Amino acid sequence: MSDSYSDKNLQDEVSELETKSVTAARLFDIRRIIGGLFVIYGVIVTIAGFVASDDEIDKAQGVNINLWTGVGMLVLGLFFLAWLKLRPTAPREEADGEK
Repeated sequence: MSDSYSDKNLQDEVSELETKSVTAARLFDIRRIIGGLFVIYGVIVTIAGFVASDDEIDKAQGVNINLWTGVGMLVLGLFFLAWLKLRPTAPREEADGEK
């Protein structure tokens, strides 16, 4: 009785699944999600700060709070995305006994 998979085919399939798993882990890295959301909301709030009327600024005691909050959110979001780019997640290392 010969199996439909040889050892080589099985190793190739396992290697391919591990590669897909690492790719999925990088895609759903929490830094990417948090950074992306902060950048999107930061752009929206910054635009709201640019188009704020004098009455809205006077309500916040003369501070354009939307502008400053939006800029802060943009900086934080860009920090998370830069962190992801500079320190990507390392692929999972196999233990010596697992091979």
